Amino acid sequence: MNWDDFDAFCQVVEHGGFTAASRALDRPKSSLSASVARLEEQLGARLLERTTRRLRLTDAGETLYRDISKPFSQLRELAVDAVAKGAQVQGTLRVAAPYEFGAHHLASVTCRMLARHPQLKVQVDVEHARVALFERHYDIVFSAIEHSFAPSTVVAKRVYSLERGLFASPELMARFPEFAGPEDLNALPLLAGGEDTAWAFNGPDGSVNVEVRNPPLRSGNAEVRLQAAMAGLGVARITATFCARAVAEGRLVRLLPQWECAPLRIYALLPGRRLVPAKVRAFLDGLEEEAAQQGNTSAPA
Repeated sequence: MNWDDFDAFCQVVEHGGFTAASRALDRPKSSLSASVARLEEQLGARLLERTTRRLRLTDAGETLYRDISKPFSQLRELAVDAVAKGAQVQGTLRVAAPYEFGAHHLASVTCRMLARHPQLKVQVDVEHARVALFERHYDIVFSAIEHSFAPSTVVAKRVYSLERGLFASPELMARFPEFAGPEDLNALPLLAGGEDTAWAFNGPDGSVNVEVRNPPLRSGNAEVRLQAAMAGLGVARITATFCARAVAEGRLVRLLPQWECAPLRIYALLPGRRLVPAKVRAFLDGLEEEAAQQGNTSAPA
């Protein structure tokens, strides 16, 4: 028996198919297919039903996976822990992040990591929707954890607290010359995030919560809200770094700068392993260095 064939079978099931497993493992799809075919021949049973749209476990495959998936998962974790004990940064680092954070805060760190560590590969998936925690075997998932539930098997570490502000086009604000404070926001169209119900502010007169009522646009995609704000369709609450270019070009103006919006808190979520791999430690250290240079807050959760 070739135990690698058993592991290949488990990986294909866990990743939902040969293509996804091939990409995650950096292993040829043909090699995984050959492993599963060899295993089926040795066991004398069909394990997977392959169709053009999806992969389905047969009864024999489901029984085998139930019996062997846990020990193979434990062996993989032990292997990761063994590598983590070493100081060398190598292998493939898989990262997922929401668009508003990933597009503007991960590129420079990723480039520095690749320059410093030639044996490292980095896969960064920038998602517009909320990222499913470790469904695709990520090493780090960045998430606005205030809107997420982190299970006990996940370790949460805060990396960034990003400044947010209110932004609108000059043309829109010309139509509302009396606008002066948060209490006036309900007279304007508000461009809401996917889960926004209220916007919190701290300012000269204390704390204020503004209810987000019937927004003409609701999207978790910050780029969509940014484009809508520049088109004069409403007021958007977005991170300042994401809007910096539009402000510099005069396409957006910042509203109520004397009032502080609740920041966007981004956490790094890690699988709850006993040891953190060197590649993950190095990446988080690089992010914290950049946060300090940019003046963003960064602290353990």
